[in-house]
Amino acid sequence: MLMSSRPDELDVALTACASGDRAALRLIFDREAGRLVAIAERIVRRRELAEEVVQEAFIRIWTHAHQYAPERGSARGWIYAIVRNRAINMLRDGRREHTVEEVETLRETEQADEIMAAWHRLDRESRLRDCLGALDETKRHGILMAYVGGYSHGEIAGRLRIPLGTAKSWIRRGLSALRECMA
Repeated sequence: MLMSSRPDELDVALTACASGDRAALRLIFDREAGRLVAIAERIVRRRELAEEVVQEAFIRIWTHAHQYAPERGSARGWIYAIVRNRAINMLRDGRREHTVEEVETLRETEQADEIMAAWHRLDRESRLRDCLGALDETKRHGILMAYVGGYSHGEIAGRLRIPLGTAKSWIRRGLSALRECMA
């Protein structure tokens, strides 16, 4: 296979970047950004982090374009190596944002703490506290989630990992037992 002696478009663009040509950086971005994000996403496993990797990589490409040496490899290889290295460094440094699931778990924990705190704040001598205390824990927690936390039956079922019908019947039976106790 014969190698072409004419410079590749990316080679020319990197040389232009080294001279401060922003249009050249834009050309590289337009040609390669989609594939670069896909490569970064395979490494960091999250789209928004992959986009951050590529953004940081383009800053590095812009500021280090003068270090590119065509005799040591292709421009594409140099660019892709920067992206791979940035992605790996991001993982290694542990500089990753919390996932949506992690944030939701933190929120759920805070809300669960608030719900239980509301129950514990009830006057120890109150009839409501005695009646709630007489319920089994899951029914009590379901009622508190609904009436203190403002959760829907579906949200309660999801958080307690039970079927929707089960959540509804627990809350209904719990409220019935609570009414009887309070009467």
